[in-house]
Amino acid sequence: MALHHRFKISAEDEGKRIDTFLAQMAELPSRAFAQKLLKNGKVKVDHCAVKPSYLLRDGDEIEVEVEEPKPLELKAEDLPLTILYEDADLIVVNKPRGMVVHPAAGNSSGTLVNALLKHCHDLSGIGGVMRPGIVHRLDKDTSGALVVAKNDRTHLALSNQLKARQMSRIYVALVHGTLPAMKGEINAPIGRHPRQRKQMAVHPQGKPALTYYRVLASFGPYTLAQARLMSGRTHQIRVHFKYIGHPVAGDPVYGQAKEPFAIGGQALHAAVLGFTHPCSGKDLRLVAPLPTDLEAAIAYCRRRWAPENSENALDLFQEW
Repeated sequence: MALHHRFKISAEDEGKRIDTFLAQMAELPSRAFAQKLLKNGKVKVDHCAVKPSYLLRDGDEIEVEVEEPKPLELKAEDLPLTILYEDADLIVVNKPRGMVVHPAAGNSSGTLVNALLKHCHDLSGIGGVMRPGIVHRLDKDTSGALVVAKNDRTHLALSNQLKARQMSRIYVALVHGTLPAMKGEINAPIGRHPRQRKQMAVHPQGKPALTYYRVLASFGPYTLAQARLMSGRTHQIRVHFKYIGHPVAGDPVYGQAKEPFAIGGQALHAAVLGFTHPCSGKDLRLVAPLPTDLEAAIAYCRRRWAPENSENALDLFQEW
């Protein structure tokens, strides 16, 4: 079944390219999507197909035909879960690197949501059909603590804590180079990259984003740091550390994938998650142990570049 969208051009849009105009419409996801429709003859101006470069004129009537997306069927899957905390209202898991949080087009199985549906049977519906219970997300190749709501009341309360910056989220990151100070902040707006649409970037038109960091140890060409999120922009820590010239190790998008140690993705882990339980009022602080490959990478750096400190314990999960 196809969906039909119709637009009538006014004088203020005259002279715009049709693909640019369509990309600004809420009904279409991107300019590339609009261009594909145009090339396939699914866009007509006054009943005639046009090219993506067509310049709009006042009074043009546009009809866009879009195939209705096929609904994804969520299936419960018996996948391993590392549970840090669970009760009748919520569950906190240590998401492994490589696991996507929720299904999307082209990726309908093997996600954290698929595993949770098998384990919980009751998740909040506020996140929608594809994101039941999901209060916040982690990138596919970022591991660590993530809270999921089992009912709408808990979901709303946790979302409000997140928006009010009352939820503590502390990450451990192994980054390139020596950071400019033992403690600092990166306060720079983040938005969609102007050319690489799958990436984020710091630019003036982005949304406010604030990351605090603290150095835990220096290892020659690498620094082990904690990062504390004060906002929740997509790829925030990865983008911010790249912005100051210290990309996260092992990050193939914002840094470099190849490192002298083996690691299955960016060296970034959501180590500590703290919040107030919406029902009991109890303050919870959940610690997610590091994945073995990140532990091994840190140990490699210590042996190679700081052997004199190799016996000193590092408190990776301390608050500040």
